Amino acid sequence: MLFSGKVSDQAMQNPQALAALQDKIDSVSHMDFFVCFQRRNIVSGEVEPTDEECEWQSDHEDEAALAEDLKKKAAIEEKTEDANEEKPKGVPEFWLTIFRSVDMLSDMLQEHDEPILKHLQDIKVIFSGPDQPMSFTLEFRFEPNEYFTNTVLTKVYKMKSEPDEEDPFSFEGPEIIDCDGCEIDWHKGKDVTVKTIKKKQKHKGRGTARVITKQVPNDSFFNFFNPIKVSPDRELDEDSEYTLATDFEIGHFFRERIVPRAVLYFTGEALEDDESFEEEELDEGEEEVSSPYCIHFED
Repeated sequence: MLFSGKVSDQAMQNPQALAALQDKIDSVSHMDFFVCFQRRNIVSGEVEPTDEECEWQSDHEDEAALAEDLKKKAAIEEKTEDANEEKPKGVPEFWLTIFRSVDMLSDMLQEHDEPILKHLQDIKVIFSGPDQPMSFTLEFRFEPNEYFTNTVLTKVYKMKSEPDEEDPFSFEGPEIIDCDGCEIDWHKGKDVTVKTIKKKQKHKGRGTARVITKQVPNDSFFNFFNPIKVSPDRELDEDSEYTLATDFEIGHFFRERIVPRAVLYFTGEALEDDESFEEEELDEGEEEVSSPYCIHFED
């Protein structure tokens, strides 16, 4: 596991919390709910780990050496910091660091999104019950902030779990077929999904001109919560189909990779695993395949 750049700096701000968080992830990886609950509490600073929890237990020499090196750096930093300086609570900018590090997420991230994502405390995956249509919900939990009143933003992904009656052998498992976002209650002047532009209009008869202002869409991660809607009554153009398919892929990526392995993406280890996997595919001569996420119109 390697620490670099900003991630290393942030880890040094509260190395005990990070060590305890990693240890809990390693020791109870089979208990997803417990892991995410403990991660949220430590990241947000609601729980401060004990000295015993801060011990980094590992059977691997390289990880043990890394833990020892981390402790030495932390000790040096503690000696040099101002005694009156308040220590950070939790793990600062935990989720923002992940967004910056993961290509699929950083492509969505704009500079004006970053101050808002500093307030993101947790991301959860909630699966539908056995008696409900198959779906999963991504919950983005925020602390109180100056941008919007919501404490939770949601994105629901609906799934098709049954084979097509006309072609049952083509069924390859559940697939995302639609998604719903949520309304964000922005504070006045804080909506980053729109921008205000000024436009000059000239009167054809009198020749006089006036300046008008209007709001137009603006690139932002928070457009993620206002997805394109699939309708059987209208055909999507190529750009819209690509956008929606990408949205489905991102939802799947949050569910399968980001949420359960958030600590490893924060430290960079999961990024190294992803890169190694891609290199192995290239070595084996595998060709790049198109996205497996399809758009279906239900009758």
